[in-house]
Amino acid sequence: MELFARQGYRGTTTQQISQKAGINEAILFRHFPHKEDLYWAVIEGNCRSTRTRGKHELAKRLLSIENDRELFATIAQDWLERDRKDVAMSRLLLFTALENHRLSHRFFRTHMARYYETLAEHIRRRIRDGVFRPVDPVLAARGFLGMVIYHIWVQELFGGGRYQKFDAKSVSRKLTEIWLQGVTISGKDGGRRPRPHKGIRTR
Repeated sequence: MELFARQGYRGTTTQQISQKAGINEAILFRHFPHKEDLYWAVIEGNCRSTRTRGKHELAKRLLSIENDRELFATIAQDWLERDRKDVAMSRLLLFTALENHRLSHRFFRTHMARYYETLAEHIRRRIRDGVFRPVDPVLAARGFLGMVIYHIWVQELFGGGRYQKFDAKSVSRKLTEIWLQGVTISGKDGGRRPRPHKGIRTR
């Protein structure tokens, strides 16, 4: 993880990995016949503990929080607190998108597409409720998370954190306010919403 995040897929050799791990390179290939297999195992290992938990948290938030403002602020804060602690994973995923589109597509399909769709389904319901404007739900979901993720990148990857510190709770609420102003119909407050029926799928 450390080597791939610092040097990228192409810049990291299996010899460097085996030396770092303190094993013979032949043993490495016995477990992972190709470097790509090892690279995906690194991504998968991290995603099982963070991204999978994130999907479960989203489903729980959608069922338990009835106020849109509180819901989206909580989702944003979940991301801010989780990804801020895992900068190496963000670097790894950026390298993946630039160097190996096949693995990047696999990551999105396996770990992100369902998350976006779950959030988009909630937005669809709020459009039907007459609270949100008739926007594209998937684009709206991507737009919301895009603001949050880009803030993390600016702070943790691009050096913004050296010049200005932000409180995760404050940022999550401010970004939520900005996003809700864009999607909420004038006169609606983005407040309480009907609790989803227990039979509605949330993932």
